[in-house]
Amino acid sequence: MKKILIISLLGVFAIGCKTQQATVSESDTITMKIVQINDVYEIDAINAGKNGGLARVAYIRDSIKNDYPNTYYFLAGDFLNPSLLGTIKVDGERLEGKQMVEVLNASDLDLVTFGNHEFDLKEKDLLKRLNESNFKWTTANALHVTESGKHPFRMENENRSDSASDYEIYTATNSSGNSIKFGVFSVVLPSNPKDYVFYGDIYDEAERAYYDASKVSDFVIGLTHVAIEEDKEIAKRIPNLPLIMGGHEHNNMLHKVGKTVIAKADANAVSLYVHTLKYNTKTKNLNVDSELVMVTDKQKSSPKVQKVVDKWNKVLDDNLSTLVQNPNEVIYNAVVPLDGTDTASRSEQTNLGVMIAQSMVYVYDDKPQAAILNGGGIRIDDHLEGDVTSKDIFRVLPFGGSVFKVDMTGELLEKVLDYGENAVGTGAYLQRYNLVKNANGKWLIGNQPIDKNKVYNIAMNDFLMMGLDVPFLNADNPAVKKIDKPNEGEIAHDIRRTIIHYIKNGL
Repeated sequence: MKKILIISLLGVFAIGCKTQQATVSESDTITMKIVQINDVYEIDAINAGKNGGLARVAYIRDSIKNDYPNTYYFLAGDFLNPSLLGTIKVDGERLEGKQMVEVLNASDLDLVTFGNHEFDLKEKDLLKRLNESNFKWTTANALHVTESGKHPFRMENENRSDSASDYEIYTATNSSGNSIKFGVFSVVLPSNPKDYVFYGDIYDEAERAYYDASKVSDFVIGLTHVAIEEDKEIAKRIPNLPLIMGGHEHNNMLHKVGKTVIAKADANAVSLYVHTLKYNTKTKNLNVDSELVMVTDKQKSSPKVQKVVDKWNKVLDDNLSTLVQNPNEVIYNAVVPLDGTDTASRSEQTNLGVMIAQSMVYVYDDKPQAAILNGGGIRIDDHLEGDVTSKDIFRVLPFGGSVFKVDMTGELLEKVLDYGENAVGTGAYLQRYNLVKNANGKWLIGNQPIDKNKVYNIAMNDFLMMGLDVPFLNADNPAVKKIDKPNEGEIAHDIRRTIIHYIKNGL
């Protein structure tokens, strides 16, 4: 138990949830430990190294496994994308999660499920990541659409030739020689439609996979990537399900629906769950205890995993050093977390979105009258909290781009703003600065109604002027009167440098 005591001293916040109680003897009991993480986009620690880090997670798992041989390491989806490192090119190709797979391989991860962000990748890139992985994949409701039909996603490399399964079966044994089998099934929410992916119904496929796994195991648990309300509905439909290890929300939570414990850890391994499952081979009773462990800089790191993390960090720092002098410099302290989550960035005005837009005006000496950018360009899908470094700003906008000054008519500006407002929930939703709608539904720039016949100077990211999110906003529109583009050496040539410049000098 000494390793568990060490973890406790490092700051464990524990909540116990027990599905069933029973008096047991040691020889009749089989104890299993499951380390759960979810929604991990960064291989290394965040918040200036204070929180998270997959090498620290690996150390915690290794410490537990030294005392409990039946220890498993599961990831509940969202890890291949988005990330700043994923946008870096090595040998002419973007990494697209390659660094994450290599770190998780070194961590001896056991099992993952698909998250919605896995399907951000192009088909060819996702298949490469699958082939590079040494860990198992499971999903009961996502299939690969090919010319020959719908099939499970396959993994092919020199060590394996298998497919993502509806469920996985694990065998656990105690010192008395008693053994049991338990199943793990998975489903993913269908929020990321792609031509190469078929999504089956979450609930139907969860029930099917659960009952199929039940036929060949002593008990079955879930590893899901769906919204919490969907996890709760799964628990209602499968009343004997003891545990759901979930992802998607990015903040830790622990719920109980009937007999089912639903646990989700914080994103980027800021925390993890350690689930202790004790099964009585005579009574068939299962006890579940779920403990939230905060992953901090007080925790040691696995040398083997840290070596791989350091390798990729050097690739990233070498790349960023061509743009900023010190990528790891702390430039801001976010006492109020800056909201960069996908849902917020694409549906409401966020403090981070406003900060970015304001920096776009500031970089041009406050000459533009307002600023807009597409919410879909914010790709961190997380909150920035505490110490914020220059590298974090690059994480927010990994694809970069320039800041343009565009002269356009008020009529076009209103049309663009209306389009962005109606695009709520998509990447075309606009984050804005100095542009609001009053109670009468009239757009204001500053405190004045927009004049349709007047020409306004608006700062915007270059992507918007490509007409991809707002189809009529491009250089060919006659209502666009002038476009000023920054030269390569200017700060506005890179929107990340623009934000850093604003934080350091204008905030």
